Amino acid sequence: MPIATKNVRRFADLDDTDRAILAELAADGRLPNNALAERVGVAPSTCLTRTRALRERGAILGFHAEVDPAAVGLPLQALVSVRLTAHERAAVNAFRARSVRLPGVVAVFHVAGAEDYVLHVRAASADALRDFVLDHLAVDPAVLHTQTSLIFEQARGMG
Repeated sequence: MPIATKNVRRFADLDDTDRAILAELAADGRLPNNALAERVGVAPSTCLTRTRALRERGAILGFHAEVDPAAVGLPLQALVSVRLTAHERAAVNAFRARSVRLPGVVAVFHVAGAEDYVLHVRAASADALRDFVLDHLAVDPAVLHTQTSLIFEQARGMG
């Protein structure tokens, strides 16, 4: 069974309370259990049990701090679209494995369309971003073409 089908079935039995817990935690992952329980309308013990179950089932992948990139010296962000030279599974998997370890890479998206991957990259400057593309992507024999789009502003959605 394909992984996507397994995930759909694994999460199909989430009820309204589970979905409410997930929505509240997506908005604020630091929300204390008592406040979370109050917002979703259940007892704190029930909320804690359900949250643990959601983590164990893989519906909650983890918690993280959202850090201002400028605060860590990486104020420039970009989306770098990458078109690969070959599309065999081994080549695609190898590129993904390499790209997630590159310096400054925040996320790697395997996408449909004219490009194969989009890399979300943070850099200290335009020169550093150029060097990233030239030193890590342009020299990669698996990469046919790149296109870089600067991110002027980022706003998070609720989804």
